[in-house]
Amino acid sequence: MAKGTVRYWAAAKAAAGVPEEPYDASTLAEALDAARERHPGELVRVLRRCSFLIDGDPVGTRRHETVRLAEGGTVEVLPPFAGG
Repeated sequence: MAKGTVRYWAAAKAAAGVPEEPYDASTLAEALDAARERHPGELVRVLRRCSFLIDGDPVGTRRHETVRLAEGGTVEVLPPFAGG
């Protein structure tokens, strides 16, 4: 298991109630499952619409179970943004 940081932005930050928190997970799927357990309710709904960056790289359409997390890494949780 790797340890790192999950950073929440915009609606994800509001739903989690914190700007960031640690992860202890091997994959993105494990980190997100733990976040859902810690923050049931609105965050679960928000995460369905989010995109993710792992150490600055977009996850895109890759299955979250296949996205490995690094020790000391960062998961950025990005809800859809509006504006222009």
